[in-house]
Formats: sequence, C-alpha cells, structure tokens
Amino acid sequence: MPLHPQALALREHRSRSGAPPLYALTLAQARAADLADIQAAAGTPEPVAVVEERRIPGPGGPLLLRLYRPEAHGRPLPALLYLFGGGWTLGSPDTSDAICRRLANSAGCVTVSVGYRLAPEHPFPAALEDCAAALHWITAQADGLGLDPDRLAVGGDSAGGNLAAALTLLLRERGGPALRHQLLVYPNTDHRADTDSLRDNDDPLLFNRRSVAWYWGHYLAAAGDGDNPLASPLRADDLSGLPPATVITAEYDPLRDEGEQYAAALRAAGVSVAGRRYDGMPHGFFAMTGQLDSALDAQQYAAEQLREALR
Repeated sequence: MPLHPQALALREHRSRSGAPPLYALTLAQARAADLADIQAAAGTPEPVAVVEERRIPGPGGPLLLRLYRPEAHGRPLPALLYLFGGGWTLGSPDTSDAICRRLANSAGCVTVSVGYRLAPEHPFPAALEDCAAALHWITAQADGLGLDPDRLAVGGDSAGGNLAAALTLLLRERGGPALRHQLLVYPNTDHRADTDSLRDNDDPLLFNRRSVAWYWGHYLAAAGDGDNPLASPLRADDLSGLPPATVITAEYDPLRDEGEQYAAALRAAGVSVAGRRYDGMPHGFFAMTGQLDSALDAQQYAAEQLREALR
C-alpha cells in the first residue's frame, strides 16, 4: 500500500524543515538530533509506579540501568531487558523511555533499559557484551529487585533488535540465563543483506539504505566482523533452541526483508514465532506513538505478546 497518510505527513514536514539526514551530520549532531526527533514523536510519556536508576559493573566500566516498575502488588514481577535503537551509534536510555514506560504498564513487567557503549568509539562486540552483563546482573539481583528470574525476556528495536537477537545466541552459547521471549522490532540481521527492501527504500527523507550502511560502518571495526552471527544473527548456522519470538516489521523499511527472513529462519529451526508487518509504515514508526496510530497498535501488540509469554 502507499505510505500511510500519517507517515506521509511526517515525511512532508521533514521536507519542509530542510533537516539533513542523520548520516550527513557529525556524530554529536546526529546523536542530539536523533534524540530530539524521537522525543518529539513519542508524545507524552506514560507515568509508571517507579523509575529508578542503578550503576552496575560492566566489561568496559560502569553501566547505567534504568528500571521502570508498574504496580507490583507485592509479588515478584517478570522483567524485560529492552535495548534501544540507533544503529549502535546513537541513542541512550532516554531514546527508549516512552517505549519502556508503555511496555512496563501494558505487559505488567519491570522493563529495564541499559546504556550500552556506542560505536564507533566502542565497536562490535562492546554493546553486546554490555547487554549480556546487564542481563546477568538483573538475574543475580532478582530477589532484591523484586523480580522473578524465571520470567525474563529481551527486546529492542532496530539495532536494539539486532542486539536482542544476538544476545539470545550468546546466552545459548554460554549456558544462560534462560529467556522466555525475544521481541524483535525491525531488527538488523545481516550486514551483507542484499534484499528488495534494502534496494527499494532509498528515500532521503526516510531511513534508507544509506542510513543502514552508515550505521554498519560505525559498528564494525572490520567488514569481516559482520560475518560473525553475533553481529549478523541471520548468518548463524543453527537457530534451534532459541526463545520464542515476536518479530515486527514495517513496509517502507530497508530492514523489512531481513527481519522477515530471520523470522522464517527461526521457524524453520523449530522456534515459535509470531510476526506482524505494518503496511504503510517506515522504519522507526514503533517509537512514534504521539504521531502514528500504528505505533500505538504495534506497542500494544508487543505488550500482549510479552504478557502472554511472561505470565
């Protein structure tokens, strides 16, 4: 279908504003612009019962964790480690703040965001190792945090979806902790992807194939690193035994096909997968709940999948 009228209005606004694409800016400019755009599109963040921050040991130094807690009713709650997007290059826990609040409330879980290290200052696999450290800390501290260590999930959007998928592979390799579910929102899954959606989505006013190449160029210290399944999960020889997945994609997204290919590969390996493509939507729509009705629907769908998996 054509670009949804609400998404088309956002594209036209960007055209009128004359804002350059992020890949045409310096890193500092891109990081500031990305956060400003996301916060403007997210609308008013939902209140949650408690938001708290912790500093934990990480493989490259202290890591910031932000925990979003819904009403607990005196019992241990399941937890979702949610990994923000931004091409491994942009972003922080502030990037996913509105998403984490809504998922905490709607899925009935403590949602945890981690300020993993960014590329190019810290290339692959720094971010992934930080995410693993965060999950291990959550598991070890579950009793004190009021969490149920047997009901854990991981999720993320875009590069965060890539990290979530890679984390399930890493945990399988290292023997846990066990996860109940993985939520993958338009994830990068293959740095060598050569798909119809990557070729077709070249609109300079939207996230496009040049955006994808710019991010991969920062994340990988060497192109060969992208062949590692922990960078490109679709390149894994074996996807069996991974947690059930929910995969969300967008029609006007260069990452659409590789996200759907990963969902198909998981199914072929015997992993239970629920998937939904949002027609008329561009990459990044999931965070735009203040401007796109489909974003609200997608976040609610994700929350329902998580609630069922973590109950």
